[in-house]
Amino acid sequence: MKKPSRQIREEIARLQDQLRQAETREAERIGRLALKAGLGEIEIEETALLAAFEEVAKRFRDGSDASTGRKGGAGRQPNGGASTTLAAGASQGGDREA
Repeated sequence: MKKPSRQIREEIARLQDQLRQAETREAERIGRLALKAGLGEIEIEETALLAAFEEVAKRFRDGSDASTGRKGGAGRQPNGGASTTLAAGASQGGDREA
């Protein structure tokens, strides 16, 4: 049975809300780690910082660095995870603060 367009729109709205919540959690996690690493004290242009984040994401996506910060490397996401995508997207002028 096909779903009516109203029901599909409601599902889309619910999923968009879930996505916003997940992005907020990921942004907060990345932000906490960045501050812990001292990035909050460095004056750097967003484009340079974005490039550095992209390099780190690529390194972990390619698997050339087995270190994940977890004991035994368990739970590593094979595609680098959405949080790296968010880190790149967060500095592109989104309507939310990370």
